[in-house]
Amino acid sequence: MTAWAIDIDRDDVTKTEVVTTDTSVGHGEILVQIDSYAMTANNVTYAVFGKPSGLFGNDQGYWDFFAERGDPGRLPVWGFATVLVSDVEGVAPGDSFYGYYPMASHAVLVPGNITPGGFADVTPRRTTLPPIYNQYQRIEALGDYRAEDHDYWPVFRPLFLTGWLIADQFEDDGDYGAKQVLIASASSKTAIGLGYSMKQREAGPQTIGLTSAANAEALAALDIYDRVVAYDDISTLIDPDVPSALVDMAGNNAVTRAVHSHLGESLKYSMIVGKSHWDSAPEMDAMPGPERQGFFAPGRSQKRLADWGGKGFATRMASAWLGFMDVAPGIAAIDKRSGADAALDAYHEVLGGRADPKVGIVITP
Repeated sequence: MTAWAIDIDRDDVTKTEVVTTDTSVGHGEILVQIDSYAMTANNVTYAVFGKPSGLFGNDQGYWDFFAERGDPGRLPVWGFATVLVSDVEGVAPGDSFYGYYPMASHAVLVPGNITPGGFADVTPRRTTLPPIYNQYQRIEALGDYRAEDHDYWPVFRPLFLTGWLIADQFEDDGDYGAKQVLIASASSKTAIGLGYSMKQREAGPQTIGLTSAANAEALAALDIYDRVVAYDDISTLIDPDVPSALVDMAGNNAVTRAVHSHLGESLKYSMIVGKSHWDSAPEMDAMPGPERQGFFAPGRSQKRLADWGGKGFATRMASAWLGFMDVAPGIAAIDKRSGADAALDAYHEVLGGRADPKVGIVITP
């Protein structure tokens, strides 16, 4: 069996190489064939925070999910895989799971905590990483899975979950006193999940999607946000006297500074979520308004799991997800690509900011 993976230089994420990988299976391990996965701006964030950055509250980063220290990085992706070989009772060849995999054709996992619904990977280096990334869900046990939505799962599911959790935090915290919420990089899939989720509330702040002038008209036509404003029009089309909040999906410091400078004391809260603008210059100078606060979806998930219990969390998420799936095909078309070269090209396309936001890239290794 010929298996491949893409190695990424931990110090320079533009340096990549397709390599052949070992598919041997030891005691307590399984070999899965990765059937499909998505490549989105979210994966760029994983690369940017690949090395330890304090994000997980320890000395680990996203590279630690699928590579040992000192080895090249293996980028995590969300997708589906089928078991080929198993040395574990309760996980059989032919079983299919949704979860977190390396950007590769195959992966060796170490199942533990096995239930009819799935398992957790208990590879030692992963046990100290956020549990939400280590869960593998059996497709047949997913209560909100529909076959017609299959390709949209890897494209939207993790990003929609993040957007939904951000909307939940805003509502839970009284919207921080904001009457309008500005969402930068509003054409991103996480932003769309946030905008959609906030719009489901009976009463809430106005949402304003911030995007490039080239994307503004098409984004407004999706009717996800109450208003869409181009970055160049922030100072002329946004009322600086309205209590506001900012959610920055991309870590674009120029946009963040423009919003902070324009709104000043009217900006009550500023959140940074991702870092798809990985190559933007770091913001060194103090800005008007509040200090930016980071958002970490696994932490919010753990809070709500404690608040609602596993069943309550799943029920709420399923309801929101199925509603979103009814509109997702009108938001993004699926672009399927096959093989290692296509996977490598897609990674560089997204890393370089050239991916079409109206498309969801799905790789079939």
